[in-house]
Amino acid sequence: MHSTALAAAAAEPTGFAGWVVSVMETLGGPGAGLIIALENVFPPIPSELILPLAGFAASRGDMNIVSAVLWTTIGSIVGALVLYWLGASLGRDRMRRIAARLPLVKVADVDRTEAWFAKHGVKAVFLGRMIPLFRSFISLPAGVEKMALPTFVLFTALGSLIWNTLFVVAGYLLGENWYLVEEYAGIASKIVVGAVVVALIYFVVARLRRDRREQDAADDITDELPRISPDEIPTQQLPRIR
Repeated sequence: MHSTALAAAAAEPTGFAGWVVSVMETLGGPGAGLIIALENVFPPIPSELILPLAGFAASRGDMNIVSAVLWTTIGSIVGALVLYWLGASLGRDRMRRIAARLPLVKVADVDRTEAWFAKHGVKAVFLGRMIPLFRSFISLPAGVEKMALPTFVLFTALGSLIWNTLFVVAGYLLGENWYLVEEYAGIASKIVVGAVVVALIYFVVARLRRDRREQDAADDITDELPRISPDEIPTQQLPRIR
C-alpha cells in the first residue's frame, strides 16, 4: 500500500511540471505548443520534460495525441524562427566584430564556421533539432548565414516532428509513468552537455598552446635579427631629393 501511494505521488506532476500540465489542461494542444515555443527560445526549459507531459496529458484526455504532436511541432517552429530572426538581425559583420573582441576566439573561427555551415547547414538544422542543447542554438547560425527561410522552416519542422513524436508518444504510452522518459532523457542530455564541456576545454587548451607557440616563434625571429650598435648608426644626414 505504501509503495502504491509513492507511485501515485510520483506520477502526479508537481511544481513546474504541474504548471505545464495545468496549462495543457486549460488550453489543450495550443498550450503545449506555447510552452514548447518558450522552450526553444529559453533552452534551460527542458523539452525532455515538456514533451512527455504533453503525451501524459493526452493519455488523460486533455487533448488528442495527434494534436499534441502537431501543436508541439508548430511551437518548435515558432520558437526556432525567433532565434533565426535574432541571428539574422545580428548579421555576419556584427558576429565578426563580436568574435574579434572575445578572448581565445578569432575572426578566422567565424570564417571557418561560416564555410562549414554553408556546406552542411541543411543537415545541421535537421539533425540539430534532435540533439539536446543544440536544438535551439542551431537556429542562430542559420539566421546569421541567411539560410533560405523555406528551407530552414522545412528542415526545422522535419527534425522537430521526429523528436517531438518520440517523446510525446513515449509519454502517452507510459501514462502515469511519464517521468521515466524525462529521467532517461536527462541522462542523455547530461552526456551531451558533458561532451560539450570537454570539447570547450580542449578548444581553450589547444588555442592557448597555439598562441604560446606563435608567440615563441615571433620571439625567436626577433632574437635572430641582427642588432645594430650605436656606433654603427649613420650620423650623416642624407641629402633631400627635391
